[in-house]
Amino acid sequence: MDSLVDGNRTAVTEFILLGLTDDAVLRVILFMVILCIYLVTISGNLSTIILIRVSSQLHHPMYFFLSHLAFADMVFSSTVTPNMLVNFLVERNTISYLGCAIQLGSAVFFGAAECFLLAAMAYDRFVAICNPLLYSTKMSTQVCVQLLVVAYIAGFVNASSFTLSFFSLFFCGPNKVNHFFCDFAPLVELSGGDVNIFTVVSSFTSGSIIVFTMIVITVSYIYILITVFKVHTTDGSHKAISTCTSHLTAVTLFYGTIMFIYVMPKSFFSTDQNKVVSVFYMVVIPMLNPMIYSLRNNEIKGALKRGIGRKTFSY
Repeated sequence: MDSLVDGNRTAVTEFILLGLTDDAVLRVILFMVILCIYLVTISGNLSTIILIRVSSQLHHPMYFFLSHLAFADMVFSSTVTPNMLVNFLVERNTISYLGCAIQLGSAVFFGAAECFLLAAMAYDRFVAICNPLLYSTKMSTQVCVQLLVVAYIAGFVNASSFTLSFFSLFFCGPNKVNHFFCDFAPLVELSGGDVNIFTVVSSFTSGSIIVFTMIVITVSYIYILITVFKVHTTDGSHKAISTCTSHLTAVTLFYGTIMFIYVMPKSFFSTDQNKVVSVFYMVVIPMLNPMIYSLRNNEIKGALKRGIGRKTFSY
């Protein structure tokens, strides 16, 4: 049953996700590709979390935040990818009204948390490079936990605002969402562009999170660059920059796609282009982050080699 009758109006109780394509051959190819990406995402992020937990050499604030970033990436991808894979295999992929709200809330929760985790990691690099003598004080365990709590509180506030906005929308008639998951913009369009105070608040909340975290990251790296230019030795400059390159790469990928999806005017790109960028944002980036941080980070590579070495000699 797709709907319930409410007076003279019909309220939608489930949605049909149109997915990425109707081409049967392309659906099979995309299923295989995205399934492989998802398996790499889960194994890569889970391995990162385990490695950081078991390696005493990685018990530092930067890796504390990295382990939670890996967790956020893993869950963030899991909110949409399994359902997307099902979409490739069935003719008519439906999701319940409540399931749509949960998927939307989960996606924006971990998306916002990831913004704050990336900002916390930028602040950590700022303190480590610009104030190394005060690093142990400014990035104590208590401070790290407080920053983590702030990240998850921000995620909760963002998720609450979008979930309330979703429940405030009235869907009558068409129930086909032109996307592979319950994204907010297609849902607002489906409701007839019903903009109310809740949708305005949710847009303001998400926009504030993006702007605030981008300011923190930008200011942190401005001070880092100023400090690096003051270091006269080549080795010192190289060491300072090498600790930031992996984080800067992750930030560029994440915020670049956010700007394209949520900031640029909709007239600049089509719905299909939005879907492609959303796949990169929600499916590909969570897979790339463990590779970026492991391939460009000597400490992680060293911890991994020591872990493999101990396991090999134990046999």
